[in-house]
Amino acid sequence: MAPIVEARSVAKAYDTGVVQVQALRGVDLELERGEMVAIMGPSGCGKTTLLNCLSGLDSIDDGDVLIEGTALSQMSDRERTDYRARRMGFVFQFYNLMPVLTAVENVELPLLVARVGAGEARRRALDALGLVGLADRAHHVPDALSGGERQRATIARSLVNDPAIVWADEPTGDLDSENAAEIVELMRRLNVEHSLTFLIVTHDIAVGRKTDRIVRMLDGQVVEEQRLEVPHVLAGHAA
Repeated sequence: MAPIVEARSVAKAYDTGVVQVQALRGVDLELERGEMVAIMGPSGCGKTTLLNCLSGLDSIDDGDVLIEGTALSQMSDRERTDYRARRMGFVFQFYNLMPVLTAVENVELPLLVARVGAGEARRRALDALGLVGLADRAHHVPDALSGGERQRATIARSLVNDPAIVWADEPTGDLDSENAAEIVELMRRLNVEHSLTFLIVTHDIAVGRKTDRIVRMLDGQVVEEQRLEVPHVLAGHAA
């Protein structure tokens, strides 16, 4: 089976106006369908740039990125935007929830933007909140939720369009250790039970150790890959 994501000699530079920074230097990477992979490395090594380039949020200068067998370079801007809306989910460190909307309204927002009917959008949003254990907090605004609950709402929003892959950039970076452990176990459970593919950028080795594979970066290059043996039944979350 072809990989769900493939990077071929991907290069990316940023021009600061004073100096050109080589953020990615010929990165090759494959991500299998249903795999959970952590990208790790020191600050400034290119982790987030790689995530943004693989997901089509940022352009690349050289090489190619294929998603489900299709090169991003062959898609128009509109096609890439539409593909992200239909087939990708995103989880960020600082939630990006609309403060005036309830949890369920935040989760259904991507569907409403995609012109899904209001009733169907609400049903799917409530289902997604149920998947992450937030059904009873659906009508609370973000300020009434804990940090862990806000991140659960963010994960629910990333799942609501039934994506092929979820991109997570430091998803536990704003959480205490207890909430961080709960969030990474939740992502692992979703990965195992729903065969959901995750690419997670993290500096936290505790997060990395819960994945199938750790990809380590340094100075814009992949320097090491470590495959892990992770039990597929998590304590307290048996299927």
